[in-house]
Amino acid sequence: MVDYGAGNIRSVAKALERSGLRVEVTDSPAGVAAADGVVLPGAGAFADSLATLRARGLEEAVKASIADGRPYLGLCVGMQVLFDEGEEHGLTPGFGVFGGRVERFPENDTDGGRLRVPQIGWNEVCFRGEHPMTAHLPERDHYYFVHSYRAVPTEPSAVTGTCNYGGNFAAAVANPSVFAVQFHPEKSQHAGKRLLDAYRRWVEESR
Repeated sequence: MVDYGAGNIRSVAKALERSGLRVEVTDSPAGVAAADGVVLPGAGAFADSLATLRARGLEEAVKASIADGRPYLGLCVGMQVLFDEGEEHGLTPGFGVFGGRVERFPENDTDGGRLRVPQIGWNEVCFRGEHPMTAHLPERDHYYFVHSYRAVPTEPSAVTGTCNYGGNFAAAVANPSVFAVQFHPEKSQHAGKRLLDAYRRWVEESR
């Protein structure tokens, strides 16, 4: 698991361990390069997170891991940094693994009512598509969210999970090496454990 000085590292590590994973927390590119799978948690701002990841040489290490086909699990900001850019605290380039931008929720929902931002609490995620993770997840489940910004992918095919808050948005994105979610599985009780159990299976199958 990548430690870049932000995010709820301890609670994520404990949740991964409860799902049977051996967790090594690292803040070095060498530690990322040695891992069977990479988890990037997040509970901070897009721009600040990218600055720290780049200062520690972790961006290139994570991108190399993804290119090598090692399973990557991104949580919250760990999903957002995968996109081309984010507008939180000024426009900042992201990893560019997925095309698109991370934008603030609109002020109003699709019915014209005022939308409360951030979204805090439980909401339903609907999964779709074929992936080693979704193969072990129910089509619908409820997860815990805390966020003011949402990813807007340029390629609809990247979206493997949707949620409705002020309209549908991408709650999960994926490619053959990546499964990343906007919500917090470590705070999502049984649903979160199901997702982390699925990640353990994915890592085991990829070795």
